[in-house]
Amino acid sequence: MHTATDEGATATDAVARFCAATKAADFDAMMETLTPDATLASPLSGRLVFRGKDDLRVLLTAAYGGLSDLRWTERIGDGTRQVLLAEAAVGPFPLTEALVLELADDGRIRKLNPHLRPWLTLTALAVWLAPGLIRHPGVLRRAMRRTPAP
Repeated sequence: MHTATDEGATATDAVARFCAATKAADFDAMMETLTPDATLASPLSGRLVFRGKDDLRVLLTAAYGGLSDLRWTERIGDGTRQVLLAEAAVGPFPLTEALVLELADDGRIRKLNPHLRPWLTLTALAVWLAPGLIRHPGVLRRAMRRTPAP
């Protein structure tokens, strides 16, 4: 078991680098921690799956760019499946996140499955994300596909 503290975020592994990059809003560094075919299942819709670094950059920039006071509090697991726990705020609303990660053989993040609460904050987050995502209709269209295009 690991703890995702500020000091631990300076380590060289992709998960620690992801934590540091999200806190610093360093989206280039964040993208370096992902595999080219990385996916994220939307916790807001339950149906949208964002695929690939280009689409994830749009989503993660909007999502993590809208948070304040982000603090990764714990990292659980040390194998190919790990969980990060975080606290943050969306405007005046507190947010807690459990981010389940699946890692590729090379240690980079292949799959992100966020679990966010409470409901009121999720609503505020959806309102915050909408303008950023609407500017990229192709990202939303691709996320609605059941399987990736060949």
